[in-house]
Amino acid sequence: MSTFPWLTWLIFFPLAGGLLLALMPADRERLIRRFALAVALAEVGFSLPLWWQLAPGAPGWQFAERRDWLPAIGSSYHLGVDGISALLVLLTTVLTAIAVLGAFKAVEKRAREFYALLLALETGMIGTFLSLDLLLFYVFWEGMLVPMYLLIGVWGGPRRVYAAVKFFLYTMAGSVLMLVAILWLYFHHRSVTGLASFDLDALYALPRSRSRCRCSPSTPGSPTPTSRRRPPAR
Repeated sequence: MSTFPWLTWLIFFPLAGGLLLALMPADRERLIRRFALAVALAEVGFSLPLWWQLAPGAPGWQFAERRDWLPAIGSSYHLGVDGISALLVLLTTVLTAIAVLGAFKAVEKRAREFYALLLALETGMIGTFLSLDLLLFYVFWEGMLVPMYLLIGVWGGPRRVYAAVKFFLYTMAGSVLMLVAILWLYFHHRSVTGLASFDLDALYALPRSRSRCRCSPSTPGSPTPTSRRRPPAR
């Protein structure tokens, strides 16, 4: 398999396209729309090898990439894909291209900002599906919420401000609970193994606690809970 960082390219290509869109003149709407569609369609093409080259039933993560990120706290830039995440990435790229095409007539004002935020949102979504480090996953998750909040608040319906506030409150509450769960797993892993890690594989390798049964072992001939039941009255 090629050593090309395919997953990194998939994640950050839409963001690079969105940054280029943000630098274009605002009055060149036709060019902006066509460029955004070209970036979205190219991302669809880049995501297809995840499905074609995926080996069904193969153990471990495929297209894996790993680099040091924050070694002091046990976090790394770890990406990988399996059958489920490959389908989710493919679904995301196809739906984003459909959204870009559908916005040609629906979005009449600030098209440059709209498409730039939409492509940035695609980067956050794909990053969450491919992250194998919980801290990296959380960064992509939070980064995904920012363009989503702006898209709702600026280009939403008549009650877009109300919807944006509710979206912010619910996602903030969910993000706090998620962060608490991630930190609990992190400190639990460190207490069990003595090593600090946010890596998903390391958390999967934690020994599972077995529930202890306080019941005394049954001896031959001793009554079981089933045999102690009284027969129904006739």
